[in-house]
Amino acid sequence: MKQNKKAGIPRLLELAGEKKSLLVWSGILSTLSVFLMLVPYFSIYAVMAELLKHASDLSAVNGSYVIRWAIWGAAGMVLGYFFLYVGGMCSHIAAYRILYGIRKKLSNHVGSLPLGYFTKNATGKIKKIVEHDVEKIELFIAHQLPDFINTLVMIIAMAIIMFSFNVWLALACFIPILIGFGLQFSMMAGKKAKEGMKEYFDALENINTSSIQYVRGMPSIKIFGQTVRSFRKFYQDMIHYRDFSVKYTDNFQNGYVSFKVILISLVTFILPVGLLFISGDPDNVAFAATLMLFLVLAPGISTPVFKLNSFASTLNVIVESVRRIDEIFTETSIQEPETCLTPSSYDVQFHNVSFSYSDNGAEVLQGISFIAAQGEITALVGPSGSGKSTIAHLIPRFWDVQKGSITIGGIDIRKMRTNDLMDTLSFVFQDTFLFSDTIYNNIAAGRQTATTEEVYAAAKAAQCHQFIQNLPEGYDTKIGEGGVYLSGGEEQRVSVARAILKNAPILVLDEATAYADLENEYHMQLALQELIKGKTVLIIAHRLTTICEADQIIVLNEGLVDDKGSHNELLSRGGLYKSMWDAYTLATEWNIDLLQERVASD
Repeated sequence: MKQNKKAGIPRLLELAGEKKSLLVWSGILSTLSVFLMLVPYFSIYAVMAELLKHASDLSAVNGSYVIRWAIWGAAGMVLGYFFLYVGGMCSHIAAYRILYGIRKKLSNHVGSLPLGYFTKNATGKIKKIVEHDVEKIELFIAHQLPDFINTLVMIIAMAIIMFSFNVWLALACFIPILIGFGLQFSMMAGKKAKEGMKEYFDALENINTSSIQYVRGMPSIKIFGQTVRSFRKFYQDMIHYRDFSVKYTDNFQNGYVSFKVILISLVTFILPVGLLFISGDPDNVAFAATLMLFLVLAPGISTPVFKLNSFASTLNVIVESVRRIDEIFTETSIQEPETCLTPSSYDVQFHNVSFSYSDNGAEVLQGISFIAAQGEITALVGPSGSGKSTIAHLIPRFWDVQKGSITIGGIDIRKMRTNDLMDTLSFVFQDTFLFSDTIYNNIAAGRQTATTEEVYAAAKAAQCHQFIQNLPEGYDTKIGEGGVYLSGGEEQRVSVARAILKNAPILVLDEATAYADLENEYHMQLALQELIKGKTVLIIAHRLTTICEADQIIVLNEGLVDDKGSHNELLSRGGLYKSMWDAYTLATEWNIDLLQERVASD
């Protein structure tokens, strides 16, 4: 994806898309509310002028005139708040729709990225962008953008009113504002502030990442009686954030304090100028009324100026949030082919495949070639780090190979649409992931159109129907927080049920029975034997006894194919597989008595 040339607010408005019309209406209504809310100031001026005009004889005051201006002032205030409320509703509707649109686009785009992106970027960082940074946009659009329009129009309108009444008093009010605001804005909009904002976002992302690791590692931390200080990464990230926040605040402290003092002291600048003019003409009633108006308007203009100042600091946050959101959007998705092909058969073949997880990293697979025939079981075995799981992950294009190709039925998987490729595959991971949802929905995720009977049948085939019925709410029992927590073997059986329900022509099992006890492993093997009929099956196995009957066993070592053949053929040839088998059988014969004998002999 090409880098977007727009940034900051223009890019945000571009992301807003068709919802910009609501933002326009919000701006119009906010502007109208400003003019209506200025009516009470005119009411005060008109009433003050009338009272000062008849100060020597208040009985001559035009009562109906005063009451009329009082009514107009109250009406202006009520209508002003009404239009402000409606404008706020428009901005909130637009904000939530934009928020939904951005999160939906982000989720879809993240789902289309290769797994390599997630190995380079921590989960906490991505979570922080999708949740925290997007949430900042909602706050900006719903509240701060309408406030900015309202504030800007209010300041301009007040400036016009003040200068139309008296230039000198207006200058006495606005020169201090411009000086204070200029100092503050230069600090908030400068290079130093932008760099500080980037560091602030980096610090938050680091805390998100390390906090997730800290929570996940809580069992080990508690077992060894440790505290948060023992988890150095998390502790260091917190200390860095604290030190940065204090330093960042100190940098702006003097400017902000000076700006605030000036704003709350506007009357002290206006009053001397007003008294100077009055001393020259004590009987000037009109100027006295004008001075009263300025003394009322001066505190009134402080609030919008404060808001404008906070908008300047918020702008840096929004610019940085949009930039980080765009960092995800500019990541290249897995490329869809221009001409899509669909296989008619389901042999999986690796053609001289080499692969590395990074552009300059060492190759974890080197010239891998083999055929996993349709209707047969192909097992992948080898020492840890030999490339077994990498081969399995390349078939669904979690990554793309750098050299060679992978074909299904003779068709390069890069020429298949992603949806078609995923419909072709069922994948059962060793590390099972279940959604925080009901068990029924977790199984039904394999095929959304499945009937209840088909879901139950898949659960029975995976040997999990019985334990599901024993749960408090059966298939409607929620997994995770607020529900139940399943054992590792139970989770794996639910995952197998999901794969059985999908009934795809290619099945990849990454140590699918790793957490099953011996009895359930036996029943799962029976279920899988029924499932794999007529399918292309690849099994990654550490328990070598589970793949003795495989049609083909591929032995991997350091990213290379060391040997291939049936179980008996590999044993007869000796080599790595024979060594692994001997080690495995020796391990299964181990018992506590044998250990005691060895200790005694030593």
